[in-house]
Parts: sequence; C-alpha cells; structure tokens
Amino acid sequence: MPTEHPIDLRSDTVTRPTPAMREAMARAEVGDDQFGEDPSINRLQDRVAALLGHEAALWFPSGTMADQVAIRTLTRPGDEVLAAREAHILWHEAGGTSATSGVQINEIGPGGGRFSVDDLLGALKPVAAMYPPATLVSVENTHNRAGGVVIGVEEGAALAGAARAHGMASFLDGARLWNAAIALGVAPADLARPFEVVAVSFSKGLGAPGGSVLAGSTEFIAAAVRYRRMAGGAMRQVGFFAAAAEYALDHHLERLAKDHANARLLADRLAASPAIELDPSAVQTNIVIFRMADGAPDAPTVVAAARAAGVLIVAFSARTIRAVTHLDVTRDEVADAAERIVAAAESAARG
Repeated sequence: MPTEHPIDLRSDTVTRPTPAMREAMARAEVGDDQFGEDPSINRLQDRVAALLGHEAALWFPSGTMADQVAIRTLTRPGDEVLAAREAHILWHEAGGTSATSGVQINEIGPGGGRFSVDDLLGALKPVAAMYPPATLVSVENTHNRAGGVVIGVEEGAALAGAARAHGMASFLDGARLWNAAIALGVAPADLARPFEVVAVSFSKGLGAPGGSVLAGSTEFIAAAVRYRRMAGGAMRQVGFFAAAAEYALDHHLERLAKDHANARLLADRLAASPAIELDPSAVQTNIVIFRMADGAPDAPTVVAAARAAGVLIVAFSARTIRAVTHLDVTRDEVADAAERIVAAAESAARG
C-alpha cells in the first residue's frame, strides 16, 4: 500500500492551518506582547476569559507550558497535586512538575480518566510534618490516555467544590475542553467556571498551529505572567497565533462533532475484528484507544504494519494503540483507515 500521503491518525496536533486560517494569520495586527501591546493577543485573551467564565486569561505557546505555569503558580515546592491516573501532567510533560515546581503528583481513583469526591477525600493525608500537603486538585477534560473521556458539568463542579472546601486550589487541564463541551452540548463556561484555573488549547481539535491559554482571576494571571517568563515564554509579535485561534473558534468549534462521529465509525469497525479489544460505546470524543487481543501481535508490530499500509497511529503501551480523528481526515479516509488497521492487525496475527 503506498504511503506517500498516509492517513495520519497519530494526534489531532498534526493538523495544518487551512488556507482561510493562513489568510487570517497574514492579516493579523501584531505588537510586542511583553508590553501588552499585541492587539490580537489581547483580544483573544479577553474573548477566551469570557468564554470560560473567568476574569482574565494569558496566552502561551504550548499546552505543556500553560499546565506547568498553572501548577507553579498554584503550589509551593514540596506540595502534592491530586490527579486522575495517567494524567497528562504526569505522563506527558517530561517530569516538569517535579523539575519546575518541586511538587509530587498522587494518582487517585480507579482509572478510566476520572476520580470521585470520595477518592479525593480518601487521598488526603493527615496534617503532620512528615506528609506533603495536598494543595491542588487537577482534572483532565477530556482525558487523553483514557480515550477522550468526558468529565460532566456536575461531576467537575463537585470535584472543584470539594477541593475548595478543603483548602485546595483546583485546576482544569482542558486542552480538549472544546471537545468535551461539544460532546455534552454545553457551553465551555459551564465546564470551566467551577475551577480556579483552566487551560485550553487551540492546536488540537481546533486546528491552529500553536497556542494555549490559561484563564483565572486577575490576581492569578498577574502571577502567572512572571512564571511564564521564567519558563522562557516571553512573547513578542505573536498576534498571528491569536488570529489562527480566533479563526478556529469562529469556524472549527462546532465541527468537532464530525470528529467525534468519525471516531465512533473507526471504533465500530475495529471492534468487529477478533484481533482487537474495544468497546465502541466508550468512545465519547475524537480519541480511540484499543487493545490488541490475547494471541494478537503487540502494539508496536501493528503500528509498523499499519504504517506500511499507509495509516499512522501510536502505540500507547505494549498492547494498546491510540488513533485520533481530526479536521484533516475525512469520513471516507477514516473508514479506509479502519479497514487498513484491521487488515494490518489480522495479517500480522496470521504472520
């Protein structure tokens, strides 16, 4: 199978700016953001703060920097952060929480991308000199490694409320919060408002070439500006990124429902293969994580066979694989990719 133009399902970060987005970027007004003089960035920050139900917002070049600055601002060295198992801030940010904030992360809950108020309260340690104080609760919505699982409005509000009641700050790692809002049919602010600080990304499902935003109180944002600079995030004329983000909010937000439908299409076909273990009903947004059945090849073998067949996917562990739908793949391409993945898995099994 030719692989010159593979169907790329590795992540929704592989998208390229559309021609119309590029035009918007070329027309963007810019200024020095360190002096607060980039009009496009200022406009985006105000818009996103309002969209998320918070006082103020701050732009970052990447989601990891936004996450790390949020944690650095909300904690002190030696603190403990409570998060769901396999949280992005622990698994995919190169040890940043320990290196830059000096905190440890305690994974809580049964897995599957979520934890309950009881799980949160059960993780609290006694107040004593030998124990690190839990000062921050982090909720990831949608949860990447759990397969794009959505945390609902009431569930998130209960966790943020429990944190507040016990003297802890709350952080919503909402890189794909837009997907969660579309999947639930609610406004992003409904999911974001209960949390003290919220992060959102524009370079995933929305298809911008980069950029994330933290939203919170005016006081929090003032503190975060300093830590952003410490992290090397001093911005200059970056309004073209803001123009891309605004274009994405105007034109790519509602279409996320298509990515969700395409992910379910992919999951339905993969689940029909005896070489693959997957419950399609568990696919809520644009991420499909599936396990190779006992007796089937391991994940790296299937990923390599799929690549040779013209489909790019990612091994998440020895026997699990992730595929992500996005605006650069059509429904027909997703259906085609599903057939190729199944063929790769089954032929590798026979081999």
